[in-house]
Amino acid sequence: MEYIIILIALIILAQTTYLVVASSSKSTRASRQSVYVDTSVLIDGRILAIAEAGFVPGELVIPRSVLRELQLLADGGDSDKRAKARKGLDLVRTLQDIDSITVRIMQDGKAPRGVDEQLIELAKKYQGSICTVDYNLNKVAQVEGVTVLNINELAKNIRLAHMPGEKTKIELVTKGQDSHQGVGYLDDGTMVVVENASKHVGGTIEVEFIRVLQTDAGKMMFARVASSKQEQKPNRVEKQPVKRVVAQKSTGRAKKAVAKNSERIASPKEPTQSVKPVHPRKRSSRRTNEDSLIDLIESSK
Repeated sequence: MEYIIILIALIILAQTTYLVVASSSKSTRASRQSVYVDTSVLIDGRILAIAEAGFVPGELVIPRSVLRELQLLADGGDSDKRAKARKGLDLVRTLQDIDSITVRIMQDGKAPRGVDEQLIELAKKYQGSICTVDYNLNKVAQVEGVTVLNINELAKNIRLAHMPGEKTKIELVTKGQDSHQGVGYLDDGTMVVVENASKHVGGTIEVEFIRVLQTDAGKMMFARVASSKQEQKPNRVEKQPVKRVVAQKSTGRAKKAVAKNSERIASPKEPTQSVKPVHPRKRSSRRTNEDSLIDLIESSK
C-alpha cells in the first residue's frame, strides 16, 4: 500500500514539474517574441498592412500608457493631432480583429518618466522589441541594447531599386513574348522587358525604365532603349536648313526695301500744285480776235 502511494506521489510530482517547465518555457518564448508598439506606430497606420501580411514576429503588446497618450491627443485642441489620435485608437480595434496575430493590452500603470522611457524599460525587462517610427526613440533604444523594428527602415529596404525615368545598363538574355521585345534581369532577379530591343539580345545596352507592374508573384519592370547623343545629332542637322531659309527670306526682304528706298531718292517728288496747260485751240482763237480788233481800229482811223 505504501509503494502505491509513493508511486502516485512520484507521478503527480513528475506531471507538476513538466507543467511548470512547459509554462515557463512558453512564457519565456512569448516574452522574447513580444513586440511593444509605440504611439507613433498606431498614428502612422502602416502596422496594419504588415500584420495582415503576416510579418509580425510575435504578439503585439500595446501598453496602457500608450493608449492613455492617444486618448490625451484625441481630447486635445489641435484638430490635426486629434484626428490622427482617433485613427490610432480605431486601429487598435482593427488589429484585435485579425486572426493571424495576437494583440494584448498590457496594464503597465502610469509612466512618470514618459511613454518612451516606459517602453524601453518594458522591452528590457521582458526581453522584447519595440516597434516605432520615432527617430529619437529608435536611437535611444539602440543605445540601451533593445531590438527596434522601425517601419521606416523596412519601407526603405523594400522600395524599388529603380524608379521610372532612371537609366541603367542591362544584359538582354532572351526575346520577349512579342518578337520586338528583349528580356533581361536585374541583380535582385527582377525581370525587365525592353521594347524594340530584340536585335540587342546577347549584348548589354542602356535602358530607361518607363513603368512597373506589381503582382502577387513579384514585380516586373518595362523599359525602352535609352536614346544616345549620336541619335540626337540628325535632329539638330534637320533644323539648320529651316533657319537658313528664314535667313534668306529676311535678307531678300531687306534687299527689296533698300532698292525701293534708293528709287525714291533717285526720282524727286513731283510738285503738289501742277500748272494747267493752255489748250492750243483756245490760244489760236484768242490771237484771231486780237488781230481782228486791231484791224478794226486801224480801219476807223
